[in-house]
Amino acid sequence: MTSTIAPPALSRTEKTTTKTYGIIGVFAGAIVLLAVLAAVHLTQGTASLGVGELLRAVWPWAHDDSSRDQAVAVLVASRLPRLAAALLVGIAVGVAGGVLQSVARNPLASPDTLAVNAGAYVSVVAVAAFGLSLPFFLNGLVAFIGGMLAAGLVLLVARGGAAGPTRLVLAGSAVALALNALTTVLLMLFQQNTVGLFAWGSGTTVQSGSHQVTMAAPIIALGLVATLFLAHRLDVLALGDDPARVLGVDVRRTRAVAVTLAVLLAAISVTVAGPIGFAGLCAPVIAKLIARRVPGLGSHLLLLPFAGLAGALIVTGADVLMRLILPPDRAISVPTGVVTTLAGAVVLVWLARRLRDGGPAGVPARGGHGSVRSRGWIIGVSAVLVVALLAAFVAALLLGDRIVLLGDVANWVQGNSGRTVSFVLDQRWPRVLAAVLGGAALALAGGIVQAVCRNALAEPSLLGITPGAGVGAVAVVMLLPGLSVWPVVGAATAAALGTFALVYWLASGRGPASDRIVLIGVGVSAAATAITTLVVVLVSPWNVNTALTWLAGSTYGRTIGQVVPVALALVVGLPLALAGARTLDLVALDEDVPRVLGVPLGRARLGFLALAAVLTAAAAVAVGALAFVGLVAPHAARALVGARHSRALPVAVGLGALLVSVADTLGRTVIAPSQLAAGLVTALIGAPYFVWLLYRSRSTA
Repeated sequence: MTSTIAPPALSRTEKTTTKTYGIIGVFAGAIVLLAVLAAVHLTQGTASLGVGELLRAVWPWAHDDSSRDQAVAVLVASRLPRLAAALLVGIAVGVAGGVLQSVARNPLASPDTLAVNAGAYVSVVAVAAFGLSLPFFLNGLVAFIGGMLAAGLVLLVARGGAAGPTRLVLAGSAVALALNALTTVLLMLFQQNTVGLFAWGSGTTVQSGSHQVTMAAPIIALGLVATLFLAHRLDVLALGDDPARVLGVDVRRTRAVAVTLAVLLAAISVTVAGPIGFAGLCAPVIAKLIARRVPGLGSHLLLLPFAGLAGALIVTGADVLMRLILPPDRAISVPTGVVTTLAGAVVLVWLARRLRDGGPAGVPARGGHGSVRSRGWIIGVSAVLVVALLAAFVAALLLGDRIVLLGDVANWVQGNSGRTVSFVLDQRWPRVLAAVLGGAALALAGGIVQAVCRNALAEPSLLGITPGAGVGAVAVVMLLPGLSVWPVVGAATAAALGTFALVYWLASGRGPASDRIVLIGVGVSAAATAITTLVVVLVSPWNVNTALTWLAGSTYGRTIGQVVPVALALVVGLPLALAGARTLDLVALDEDVPRVLGVPLGRARLGFLALAAVLTAAAAVAVGALAFVGLVAPHAARALVGARHSRALPVAVGLGALLVSVADTLGRTVIAPSQLAAGLVTALIGAPYFVWLLYRSRSTA
């Protein structure tokens, strides 16, 4: 019989000493790693400068020769400002993300998921688009106002993050989607004034001199000091609103000040380096994971600076990694934010997979306000919709940069029109058909996705399907220009199906709950968008407008060959969806009822989402990456005719066709002979509708 002797308990002093050593060791390790990365960072670039040349450049007793002068010039003009930008931006977004996660009590909160970066970016682009050249501080103020308005809107509709991570990410993603659509259109319309802002929009630490870094450093330093003064209040706020009030903390004021400081840090970062994607999400998550193993590091007075260090490591490491992989002449054109976005997407997916199945945190995809519509009402709605769609189709043929008459159209149909009218209508009618069929396909896909996810806030753009199709199509167009439409269709379909398969596989660890599918879809969408940017800037940086036209959602230059795929997809997809309408009704209820009634839930969900992916890919070839159609049309259809999919899906198809047709006609007419992308108009319609939908449903979240 053996006996074990328990180790002696540590005294309070020994525990304190151990805790202190642990904290010091973690900070020291992070600083040493950052110093190593910074040293490697300084040796990278297009100029061939090794460690020896750099050391001679900073060594005060070195001989003044031409090589030393060259090294000094490279250091001062390019490498030191780029390194300083990476460090400053990383620290700022790391602390900003940590503050936002603490305020929202949500591990998914960050400047990206709260649309702060998107709001700041669109503000900066708008200023540049209209030819205004503002000083750094005014430019930073504009970015701050844009970021603040976007974050305020997201927090308002998501109840400050109290409604759960899915709702917060959905609100932020949809608002960012609308702002990014507006940004894309500004870049298209004002190309001369916004040269270089497409790649900058993904976040780049490349600097022309040290002016911006020098101006930003004091503001970031003041913001960091101010957040540290809030550290104790954030510690108390973590206990909950009621305990915080009992302990004397003004919860509302603390949240307002904290969010303002976080947005300020993020906005200054955007002004310096553009929106560095997801660094503000990754850094606090990493810091909190380490804090779980290091006693005492969880206090905000230490956690926030450590999150800043983690952010600096992420941004600097991404810069170093990118220039290690790519040749120097290519690496200089690739935004650092592409690497951080890919890393952040992985973190977002990992966090989403850890969520417990809590059911949808959005608006249930069931019903038009609980009302039952009569047969007469449904027939009346259908008749009005058919008339409106015919009127929109005719108006689309008549209106544009050149107005034609009905008689001209009749003569054109009979082959008796003049050369000018024939030229106009030959160019116009494939666009009109593409808008109608593309909108119909997106609406049908959106209705299916909302039913399967049991969430009226989901749509193909937020589940990775549309961005995935965009990756395939843009890659083929850029890498193999001049190919016919069918290879583009094949690549877009394969990429959409592959993206959907990835999302479904990642979400199915413990049964693909709707929350998890949505969150993982958002993460995969971000990664797909980053890959699209990478393809554009690496393959054809001088041909950005082609990618912008695709990403904005446009019917420009469409031919009948690009319309055939979406027509075939609808001919096959709509009957299949209507045949499975009863199953969709059951799937939209919950997890248990379909199984009780003998519905193979896994197979049904997989089949419906695969159909949605094919419809989305075909629509993307016809109208590009249009956003919000798959959100607005199905929800409006349920409001008009009720929740039964046998009624709602055909009405959604008609509404989607009507929405895109009207959007395309307005885009071709309002500022003729110039054109607005149809995606801008659908975003301007869909974004307010989405925000209203979120706000109206706050109490039911």
